[in-house]
Amino acid sequence: MNSDIGFVFALIGVAAVLMASNRVRYDLVALIVVLGLILGNILSVGEALSGFGSSVVILVAGLLIVGEMLQRTGVARSVGDLILKHGGTNETQLLILLMVSAGFLGSVMSSTAVVAIFIPIVLRIAAETGLDKSRLLLPMSYAALISGMLTLIATTPNLVVSDELVAQGYTALGFFSFFPIGVLILGVTIVYMLVWGRSQLGAKTTAAPVKRKRKSRAAAELWTAYHIQGEVYDFWVGGPVPLEDVRAMKAKGAIFEARRRRARDRERETVLFRDGMELQRDDLVLVRGPKDVLEEIASRSDFTRRSAIGARAEDWQDSLGMADVMVHPEASILGETPAQALAHETPELECLGILRSGEPISVDNSTVVQAGDRMLVLGPWDELEQLVEMPDDFVLLTYPKERENVVPMLSKFGVAIAILFGMVVLSALNIVPVTVAVLLAAVAAILFRTMSAEQAYASISLPTIVLIAGMLPLANALETTGGSEMIVDHLLSVVGEANPRVMMAALFLLTAALGLVLSNTASAVLVAPIAITAAEAMGISPYPLAISVLIAASAAFSTPVSTPVVTLVVTPGGYAFFRFPETWCPADVGRWFGHGSRNAFPVSVLTAIADPHSKNQNILSRCRKRRTPNV
Repeated sequence: MNSDIGFVFALIGVAAVLMASNRVRYDLVALIVVLGLILGNILSVGEALSGFGSSVVILVAGLLIVGEMLQRTGVARSVGDLILKHGGTNETQLLILLMVSAGFLGSVMSSTAVVAIFIPIVLRIAAETGLDKSRLLLPMSYAALISGMLTLIATTPNLVVSDELVAQGYTALGFFSFFPIGVLILGVTIVYMLVWGRSQLGAKTTAAPVKRKRKSRAAAELWTAYHIQGEVYDFWVGGPVPLEDVRAMKAKGAIFEARRRRARDRERETVLFRDGMELQRDDLVLVRGPKDVLEEIASRSDFTRRSAIGARAEDWQDSLGMADVMVHPEASILGETPAQALAHETPELECLGILRSGEPISVDNSTVVQAGDRMLVLGPWDELEQLVEMPDDFVLLTYPKERENVVPMLSKFGVAIAILFGMVVLSALNIVPVTVAVLLAAVAAILFRTMSAEQAYASISLPTIVLIAGMLPLANALETTGGSEMIVDHLLSVVGEANPRVMMAALFLLTAALGLVLSNTASAVLVAPIAITAAEAMGISPYPLAISVLIAASAAFSTPVSTPVVTLVVTPGGYAFFRFPETWCPADVGRWFGHGSRNAFPVSVLTAIADPHSKNQNILSRCRKRRTPNV
């Protein structure tokens, strides 16, 4: 082994130690690797920085934008709502729905984002059903992790492996190249969790369901704090309402706050109600005022009150919000009426009430804004956000809790589904390269206004991009110095050339072992070229070995620090570190592995796929026999 190979291995070891310590940011470690390769004269400056121009980096950036689109348009949230609707209180049914939903949603967006979306959903399910959240959260995160085994774009290591195949002169992996393997693993994992895994997370207990608070509670507290009089109802309009009738109702004390009307694209548009607006059939209108006046409106034949207890806040919260703001002592709007103060930059907002020295004051055309006034402002969320971005005039004090559940672009739900479907079809049918399909989807997300260009750029995680771009040159460094060839020669000398399946298992274990201390992306970067070189040396197709590497990169099951997908559920689920290997394989096998192996089950499934007649590759039978797996 020459000095250059030793230097590269030492650099990999340093990166592994730094990542395993969890004290140094992964992206900073990647930059250290780049600098090390340059200063060690292993690669030129251009070669060491070539990762930043890689198609993988562009592809990941595009996928982050697509994932943001799915969140902003409510596609991801709607999956959780369906689970709540159809899951009931049956733990088995809920577990299946959660794992299937997390798995398949993660196949087209970031699995980390999927887990982040599903955590509050699971906590809400546990609160409403009384089920143990710890028996739901970890299986859900495992399913999200396995989603990386379903499609080419599901996780970065898949893209890295496919890109390496292309670099070595082979055809890229298809969108669904390894989908059957992923579906099989996901299905077996669900069965495993139902039969054994969840029992390792604690005994089944059913607590008394927590009574769910009404979504409008937080908004109601602000309403009460400002001493705003009257009640709020929403009404369906059954036919055209003359403008004179609207003004007559307003003269009696009814205040028409907002109107929703179905637009040409069949989506409902919400606007604040202004004097002179008409009401047509099928409009939804939000009205506040004295109860007797609202009851009189409800008695009309052309108005139908939707609820006997008040407005259904969930139907308005995605498009209409409130903000509690304070007027800056040096604001330029001092002395203006509230309407004038808001009309400069945010004409769609309305002041509902003012607190001056902690006491409510009446708001009319003669009221002027003073320094230190608190204002409760109503209007579209985007205008509210624009308002609080004017710190010289307004200071945000609080938003209502409903804002946490707001989907800012719910009206673009159908558009997002169409864009996602188009991206999958273009990729799956090889009409265009995957990178082009993803970029088309990212551009379409902006052109069809599911987000602004600024929001799209903000959704791209720079630490993720730097991590990928910084680690990619390591594979080139191993190839240049002869490190890859040396590893392949060593593997061949250990496992021999007679059985490709043993080589596949060895590569799987190597990738998984590196994943204990490196990110799964870095593991794939290092092992993918080794797998291809090993296949060429054995005279076999590189695709089975390459796929085994990307499957192993999505098999970080045994420790809570192996991947953010699993780390996210540790705190809300209250999991202990050593619970992970026992969950994935029964306690006896977990102890045999010293609580450190996470790969017995995935390796067995992969080997079983390669040799379905090999009975002793069945993890369940091995666990029942209580002996160490022999891969």
